[in-house]
Amino acid sequence: MTHVSNREIASMSKEALADRLQELQEEMLQLRAEQALGGNPSSMGEFKATRRSIARIKTKMISE
Repeated sequence: MTHVSNREIASMSKEALADRLQELQEEMLQLRAEQALGGNPSSMGEFKATRRSIARIKTKMISE
């Protein structure tokens, strides 16, 4: 599951946010590798949702 809602982020602890951020960054790395090797990722929506979820988590971590 790539999408992380704002509600989920608000309820997470700092440790949980850091762990989820790491997972999403690894997933983004896999999506980028897939795009580089095969042209298009299997789902463009997944790419976009992962990128936005990473941004949401980073924003939350900075604001605390």
